[in-house]
Amino acid sequence: MSSLCPLLLALALAAIPSAQGACPVPGDLKKPDGTRTCARLYDKSDPYYDNCCRGAELSVEPGADLPFLPSDWANTASSLVVAQRCELTVWSHPGKSGKTRKFSAGTYPRLEEYRRGIFGDWSNSISGLYCNQCS
Repeated sequence: MSSLCPLLLALALAAIPSAQGACPVPGDLKKPDGTRTCARLYDKSDPYYDNCCRGAELSVEPGADLPFLPSDWANTASSLVVAQRCELTVWSHPGKSGKTRKFSAGTYPRLEEYRRGIFGDWSNSISGLYCNQCS
């Protein structure tokens, strides 16, 4: 029985879906011409990680400073990916006001899992952003 436990554990871990789901790997965030992208925001997320990072995309260049997101993107992002060696700072209100959070390099398939104050979360709550120069 004891030799069966590691095998069952390995099978169970292999069956668990990746927390990354359909989201791109942070190291793969590039434009078709090969230039870097600091972050990519998506307007779709889902309770199932494999269905996250879908829908419309907003690519953010290194050094981008957007205190006011385009009107069709204000309070719309529900998934995001930040490239390696980059950091994305977001605000909950236009003009870089309200709550703020920094997202370091990584994949964030469900922004509703990240708290914004006591009762809120970051899904559909980003109204402004700044992305560092990605050294």
